[in-house]
This record gives sequence, structure tokens and C-alpha cells, in this order.
Amino acid sequence: MPPTKTKPHSTTRKALTYRAAGVNIDAGEALVEQIKPFAKRTMRPGVMAGIGGFGALFAVPKGYREPILVSGTDGVGTKLKLAVEWRRHDTIGIDLVAMSVNDILTLGAEPLFFLDYYACGKLDVKSATAVVKGIASGCEMAGCALIGGETAEMPGMYSTGDYDLAGFAVGVVEKKSIINGRNIRPGDIILGLGSNGAHSNGYSLIRKIIAQPGINPSMRVGGAKLQDLVMAPTRIYVKPVLKLMRTLPVKGLAHITGGGLLDNIPRILGDKLTAEIKSNAWPMPPLFSFLQEHGNVADSEMHRVFNCGIGMIVVVAAADAARAQRLLARAGESVWPIGTVRRRRGTEAQTQVSG
Repeated sequence: MPPTKTKPHSTTRKALTYRAAGVNIDAGEALVEQIKPFAKRTMRPGVMAGIGGFGALFAVPKGYREPILVSGTDGVGTKLKLAVEWRRHDTIGIDLVAMSVNDILTLGAEPLFFLDYYACGKLDVKSATAVVKGIASGCEMAGCALIGGETAEMPGMYSTGDYDLAGFAVGVVEKKSIINGRNIRPGDIILGLGSNGAHSNGYSLIRKIIAQPGINPSMRVGGAKLQDLVMAPTRIYVKPVLKLMRTLPVKGLAHITGGGLLDNIPRILGDKLTAEIKSNAWPMPPLFSFLQEHGNVADSEMHRVFNCGIGMIVVVAAADAARAQRLLARAGESVWPIGTVRRRRGTEAQTQVSG
């Protein structure tokens, strides 16, 4: 029996490439070149090697006797859906930075550097550049360096135009200066720092509310466009709070994110303490009044889902409260004494809101 002949491969078959599969390496390289000037503006002492290498190098600042590194990571949730839908890519990067640097700030840490992760189905250099430019702006506000990141183009994973973001911040604090709430006592004053809006939390509910008939992004709410209020970037509290900590003892800090006032304040309280919050101590921003009215949202739900106008909590001794308020106001913050710390009664919830 004669041997079977193998049919030769067709010489006319189209050659496949990575680009044909949906990944454009050239676009990724173009993005890196576009963002280098933005990243350069964020450089600070300690950066040894940044964007472009396989890893970034950063030296722990001099002057610390027992430096403790503090890390945080976060995203911006479904606020991204609105950024894509409304083509508002320029400030979502500020949100990304804020969510991580505000978190590590609560331990007393000065943010040192930041890294980002940007994933999409098809890389659009223009919109991606706008996003990273916002990230760099956020880093400048926080005083930290944007020293690296990752751009992942993954066709089939994301719908056209969609992308996802994650951020990673590393900071440093002197070991003896770590803020963890251990010194909070009954009688201490709770100061609330004003937010820019919903920041980056509660957007699944926000999207549901504003999708109702009769509501459109261009309608006016409190003298501003609803779209502008919804997309206002998360406030970065780093510089004013760090300055405050260098001036007087800060006993506790809480970033009011998912879980709102009800769930975030107890994270810095001992089991035997309760925060007594007066909701009439600060003005409810128009956005939240609009959301509560049009969503028929109960007060308790508002306080658990949204920051309701308070983005950061600062706990100080009663003797330091007035001075702390003045210092924060001079630094550009809207600040109100919104409550006090008292002993907990039984197994009550550790945040009690009345007004």
C-alpha cells in the first residue's frame, strides 16, 4: 500500500496578527508616550525609576525613624458607566486617585506614589489619555508620584467604549504617629469635611434614580446641571489633613465611602464608643436632596449609601476642635462640628444620626 501523502498547507491563507485579533500594540505605545508628560509633573523626591520599565523604584523618604508603609487599592464603581455614556473621561481619574489616597490618609500616611490599571476591549488613545491625565491631576492634588501602571487591551472582555479602572497607592507614616482611633474618648468632637458630591459611591442607586422618566442629565438642580453634579470628582483631602496633623493631635479619621456615615465611622471607634451625629449640623447638598426626593429614599438608607455631603471625618479633643476647624477652613475645606463621641449604650449601632 503506497504511503499517504500529506496535503501541504495553503499558501493563500491569510496571515493572522495580534492587531487582527483585536490588540493594537502601536496604540498602547502611543498612549505611553502621550501620558509621560502628565506623569512627569507628578514626580517628587524618592522616585528612582518610573513609567516605561518593568517596575518602578521609590526610595523611602529620609527623616523617618521607623517608617511604616501603608497601601490601599480601589476603583470607581459604576460611576464609570456614566463616564462612558456621557463621555466624561477627564475627571474620572481624579476619582480613582482619591479613593485610595483618602483611604491611606486615615492612618496618618502621606501618599508617596500611585499606580493605575486601565483595561478595555479596544484601546481608544484619546479617551485613555484623558483618563490618565485625570489620574495625574489627582496625584498632583495628593502630592504623590504617578510612577507606573498597566494598560490591558482585551477584546471580547469589554463592550465597545467600555473600560475599567483600578488604582493602587502607597504611603508612609512614622510608626508612633499611626492614627487608628485608639486615643478616641467620650467627649471628643467629630468634624465633618464637605464632599464634592456623591464622590464614587452609591452610583448603582444613582443610575437607577436618574434613569426614571422625566429626568435628564441637562436638567438644573440647585443652579447646576444634574450631569455636572453627578460627575463631580471625589475631593482629595490629603494636603489639608496632613497639615492639620502636623499642628495638633488628630485622634481619628474616617473616609466616608461605601457604607456612608453609618458604617464608616464605627471603623475607627472602639467597641464601647458611639458617634452621635446631628444631621442638621451641615447643609445637605442639592444633589442628595434631589436623589432622596426622586428615589423616595429613606433617611437611614441615604446615610448608609451616600456621604450626604460629608466626605471625611476628623476626630479631635474638644479643646482642639475650634482651632482644627479654623485651620481646615483656612486650607480651603468646608468644615462643621457635626457630632460628639459618647459611651455606647448596650449593643446599639455605633453611629446614631438624629437631627
